Amino acid sequence: MDLYEHQARQLFAEHGIAVPRAEVVDSAGAAQGAATRLGGRVVVKAQVKTGGRGKAGGVKTAADPAAAALTARRILGMDIKGHPVRTVMLAEQMDIEAEFYVGYVLDRAAGTFLAIASAEGGMEIEEVAANHPDAVARIPVDPVEGVTDDKAREIAAAAGLPPETAGVLARLWQVLSREDALLVEVNPLVLTTDGRIVALDGKVTLDDNARFRQPRWSAGADDPHADPLEAEAAAKGLNYVKLDGEVGIIGNGAGLVMSTLDVVAGCGARPANFLDIGGGASARVMADGLSVVLSDPDVASVLVNVFGGITACDAVAEGIVQALETVRLTKPLVVRLDGNNAARGRAILDARAHPLVQQSTTMDGAALSAARLADAA
Repeated sequence: MDLYEHQARQLFAEHGIAVPRAEVVDSAGAAQGAATRLGGRVVVKAQVKTGGRGKAGGVKTAADPAAAALTARRILGMDIKGHPVRTVMLAEQMDIEAEFYVGYVLDRAAGTFLAIASAEGGMEIEEVAANHPDAVARIPVDPVEGVTDDKAREIAAAAGLPPETAGVLARLWQVLSREDALLVEVNPLVLTTDGRIVALDGKVTLDDNARFRQPRWSAGADDPHADPLEAEAAAKGLNYVKLDGEVGIIGNGAGLVMSTLDVVAGCGARPANFLDIGGGASARVMADGLSVVLSDPDVASVLVNVFGGITACDAVAEGIVQALETVRLTKPLVVRLDGNNAARGRAILDARAHPLVQQSTTMDGAALSAARLADAA
């Protein structure tokens, strides 16, 4: 379950991470009053559970309370990727010297968590990874040992972050571990001109399986304004996040899926989603995942990238064939199978001989094919 930004900031503050003063309102009049209390200069941010708010016009600065009221009036009622804006958060503006990215995500394939950090924050981390891959540090984190002070310093040093960010990295791990989260990120984490480290924006995804331990968030689990594809995927037990692009992505393991997103972006295309079918996914799970991705009207091609381990490649291939029997495939599908029973999986797909399904033996080749097919659509 994704939290709203203001809920994520609440968790950050509870765990000792500095955040700007802010208020959540649902009217222009309330926005003007909030801006006055916050010092006049504010950022007005749509509260929706989806990315791309800035590009959609859902994040604006206001120089004074009157401007804040006008901006809130324009943003309230907007539709951002199918999410109607019913509330906005007003946060005090900060004087920024530098922006960073920090986060933790579950890596199912590796059976651990992954720390991701970059000294280039304030933009989509996928874009940074595509344009400047060396600027993004990926450090495995043992879920038992967690992020100690030494580990936090290691992560900060690997990403070229100031030493004082190590404290935030340690506390952000506390958010993930104590709140039963699968993903936590701060983008941007900023160094202010007066020397403070402050989380300006945040995202938290909680583990639905631990909902019984987190009763205060249960009321938001059935949000009627959630992305319909994300809701459908959640109902099927899939780890799916809707993105802005045109190439559908399916993989097994968060690390592999994130790498696939980066490679697709490096080929000049944009990923349409993040979908991790997990390390022990059955043919039924593969079929469900393909059904969800193909239901997205923005998808022009689909890339399935699987490294067979617990999930054998022949089971994945059977899942794809199963899906093709129930879903009318109108978009090209590129499949890359490697690892356990890869040859058998490829043979299964060859025998099916669907005209819109093609295979590649490498991730780079598969990503390039999917990107070209999407561009030609």
